[in-house]
Amino acid sequence: MFIIAFSPILWLVIALSFLKMPGHKACPLALVISLVAALFVEHMAPYDAFTATLEGLALACWPILLVIIAAIFTYNLSLYTKGMDTIKKMLTNVSTDRRILVLLIGWGFGGFLEGMAGFGTAVAIPASMLAGIGINPIIAASVCLIANSVPTAYGSIGIPLVTLGNVTAIDTQLLAKYTCIQLAPIALLCPFIMVIVTGKSLKALKGVGLISLIAGVAFLIPEFAVSFLIGPELAVIAGSIGAMGAIVAYAKAMPVNDPEYRMDVGSQETDAPVTAKQGIIAWLPFILIFFFLLLTSKLIPAIHDPLNLIKTSVLIYSGAEATPYTFTWVATPGILILLAAFIGGHVQQASFGEMFSVLGKTIINLRKTILTIITVIATAKVMGYSGMTHEIAQTAVNTTGTMYPFIAAFIGSIGTFITGSATSSCVLFGKLQTESAIAIHANAAWIAASNATGACAGKMISPQSIAIASAAIGMSGCDSDLLKFAVKVYVPFIILMGCLVYFGQIFVN
Repeated sequence: MFIIAFSPILWLVIALSFLKMPGHKACPLALVISLVAALFVEHMAPYDAFTATLEGLALACWPILLVIIAAIFTYNLSLYTKGMDTIKKMLTNVSTDRRILVLLIGWGFGGFLEGMAGFGTAVAIPASMLAGIGINPIIAASVCLIANSVPTAYGSIGIPLVTLGNVTAIDTQLLAKYTCIQLAPIALLCPFIMVIVTGKSLKALKGVGLISLIAGVAFLIPEFAVSFLIGPELAVIAGSIGAMGAIVAYAKAMPVNDPEYRMDVGSQETDAPVTAKQGIIAWLPFILIFFFLLLTSKLIPAIHDPLNLIKTSVLIYSGAEATPYTFTWVATPGILILLAAFIGGHVQQASFGEMFSVLGKTIINLRKTILTIITVIATAKVMGYSGMTHEIAQTAVNTTGTMYPFIAAFIGSIGTFITGSATSSCVLFGKLQTESAIAIHANAAWIAASNATGACAGKMISPQSIAIASAAIGMSGCDSDLLKFAVKVYVPFIILMGCLVYFGQIFVN
């Protein structure tokens, strides 16, 4: 029975890793396999199987796909209005030291993009920027893959953890707290590793060891504060803003002038400086997103509570475990991001016709991804309601016993490796993690959070991330080189995460 229950996931491993099938082809077949197994092996009623699939469709569309489309539309619009050119110029005018530029663009700005948009933008954009200003393309892609490991759990306005909360019925703020705690050591280590990779030696830390530490601490403190006080939506955005601010302040106050790492970042001396007004206009869509999400957060109940009453609850799944699915119509990140993007685009002098054109092209370009996400989430719903996920969890617990927490993060990383998405990993394995935790009397929220933590490590070695990185630097044949490098970082990361989850449960319990 375990093999049957595991068959949809096994198919995804084979199809994506060995057959090299794209996700939009492999995931619909996984849904078909899960339905066949549910109907003919688990004896799930046909109508229940249909409504489970329908609930997966609803969850995929609102809020997951809404957030993804809105966030990527915001970025695409900033490209269209040339706002991103101004942002790029502002970032590259901070320092001429490649190590600091790697920290600023790869760690700080990359984390910001992951928090805002996710979905590969945090690798593609910083990697292309770093390569564009003269950093070795392979190094540019490698450091961005490393940097993207930490913020992945909070990507696209916290959608992986929000989705994990929906799947497991655990409070998202609690999940955000535990995820932040589990990722804290990695967040402090990443800037150091990025500098070492940039300089190809431990010697590269000379002169920038302090700023590397500051970059990690300045990222971690705001992330902790927002995770504990608000939840996952703004945590990485706040952390990345803190990191960028600290890096810029340090680089201006204590310039690093090591000739070995000095580089030409363009015609800084001859270009007209970016004025405060130009900078604010360029950053306006992102500033508004941060402002709107903060304004409607739990910190301001006078706004948060009334807006959250604008919702509709619908009973979609027809089985015995059915609970109404709630559509929140206004106080949802996707709607707020769209509003910010349209206001920002208007200020940047884009007409509404142009903005809708960019939105349409964004949706068209995401059509394969939309199919992938819908089918993988529907697969997870069918597996969960039919009992297949429970069977997998029971087998995992029976095999590992009380040692299960040590492999919980690894399982989460496999989900991201398979799908390229922390959100999809949380959907696939979120319920498995909580059921396994319950079976061994562990803290279910702590173990569920480890799925998101592991997903961060898996993002580095995901074929999708590797493909995005190689495309960003214009070297499509370097996938294997990037993967070999990423695996060297992934292995110690996932072992460290396993230890943190296993021993950390002593304190949370």
